[in-house]
Amino acid sequence: MSPRRHGDARKRTAFLRGFSVKLRVIRRRSVYKKVLRNSLLDEKRNSELAGLIWILHLDKYLTLLLRLMVLLGFPVCLSLACYAVTDLFLAREPTPGPSPAALVTVVPPTAALNATCPNLTADILDVARYGTTSGDGLGSAKNSEVEATYLVTYLVRGDRIGAANPESVPVEFLDERDDSAAHEAAWEYFTALIPADERSMLAAYVVITDGPQNILGAVSQIRTADRWALEIDIEDARDAHDLTYTLLHEFGHLLTLNEGQVPPSRAVFNNPDDDALFESEAAACLQYFPGEGCSNPGSYINKFYDQFWTGIHAEWLEIDLQEDQNAYEDQLGAFYRKYRDQFVSDYAVTSPAEDAAETWTYFVLDSKPDGDSIAEQKMLFFYEHPELVQLRTEILGNICESFPQ
Repeated sequence: MSPRRHGDARKRTAFLRGFSVKLRVIRRRSVYKKVLRNSLLDEKRNSELAGLIWILHLDKYLTLLLRLMVLLGFPVCLSLACYAVTDLFLAREPTPGPSPAALVTVVPPTAALNATCPNLTADILDVARYGTTSGDGLGSAKNSEVEATYLVTYLVRGDRIGAANPESVPVEFLDERDDSAAHEAAWEYFTALIPADERSMLAAYVVITDGPQNILGAVSQIRTADRWALEIDIEDARDAHDLTYTLLHEFGHLLTLNEGQVPPSRAVFNNPDDDALFESEAAACLQYFPGEGCSNPGSYINKFYDQFWTGIHAEWLEIDLQEDQNAYEDQLGAFYRKYRDQFVSDYAVTSPAEDAAETWTYFVLDSKPDGDSIAEQKMLFFYEHPELVQLRTEILGNICESFPQ
């Protein structure tokens, strides 16, 4: 029950042509892609990221050391600068909590949880479908072979990102690379949308670009396999509608592929070009194998696959194994037209994992459907999980309050 091994298709970005009025490329780079894991662009990038992740692990030991020094009574800081640094590792003493009497007070829901903005969410979906809020414009498709240029990597610690680690880039991308304000704004918007406890698996934030459109964003496993990086095309982040949709889609992957849902296969992760190993791991998995590992029986992605993909997976897999790019795109387009009522978007047909992420995004942004089509039944699938309904409410409220004006 495994999809095509995307490591076999590194020359292809699985873009759809010919049946979409707007080419949306919201790509998930996972174990198959040599991104952040072995190299972003080359061996230099690989060694740099290795150092960054090593620092990420080092802070755990520094935290323990600093706490031990505090417990033993050693002076930890003698200057304000030191306090600023140690604050990265040691949380400040919490503010005293309210009195027992105050704890019984019922706090009303926040404005964000009660907020609704149907016109805004409809506009976001219209931009995703048509490339314009009026619904009558046609987006322009770029060459599907264009690769992204990696601009800057930031380590992630909670809501904060660390110092920029810039790349050497072509001169035409220098402005995008050096626009730290735009990088921070996109990251802060993501943290405003997604609750902190839902994105704890993120260890890196990577700014990329391939120019307008084409690749909009991605997520990828990184060196420890259980941690992830969020990648955002800063050029496309200028459109708040596109950015919102992209962030929700990429979070859909984090939601459905994190280690609690899909325990990572470190064997596959560490040997991304070993086809025999991949097939062996997939064959040994009794559940759906999205590539990152064998999904848990009760995981969202496994239940989604069992309910909606078992009847069409063999037909889809035959197309996904197609080596010729043009033939692949033509056949996948025909597959989409054949099963159009089963997918919320053309990009959802790319794989079960992309289908889940796209459907999640529609679940958040669209109104609750009646279930007249399989595509609508897929949206109702997420309504069957109360924790996801609650999360949807919170994210919607955050969109209404935080959408860039």
